[in-house]
Amino acid sequence: MATTAKLSNYRQAPRKVRLVADLIRGKSAAEAIATLSTLPKRASLPMEKLVRSAVANAKQAGESTPESMILSHIEVNEGTVLKRFMPRARGSAAQILKRSSHITLTLTAPAGSKPAKAKKVATKKATKKQVTAEAAK
Repeated sequence: MATTAKLSNYRQAPRKVRLVADLIRGKSAAEAIATLSTLPKRASLPMEKLVRSAVANAKQAGESTPESMILSHIEVNEGTVLKRFMPRARGSAAQILKRSSHITLTLTAPAGSKPAKAKKVATKKATKKQVTAEAAK
């Protein structure tokens, strides 16, 4: 089963973010987090948060050992572009494009692993006698 996490409008150019995404593509989630924590790129911290978010989503979905899941698909697309202008010679202006990125990450279970069974949580109502016996102790 696949679990996804998305980061929209991250204010860094997609070209720079793809460098970090290419380093962790195909690795397990634990390996990716270890790689990103030591990487000196600016995009490594948001990418690490995104991997941790995908792992948390997998835990919530009931996957078995989400840390061993593989980052099968990482896509970095161009987001919104802020257009700014800088004054130049003789009254003209130069356009500055401030780019942003949309990052989509997919975790999949490694081949040969079985999904975890959902555990049933037994709810037990306390009787009046049990409550008074516990209070007396």
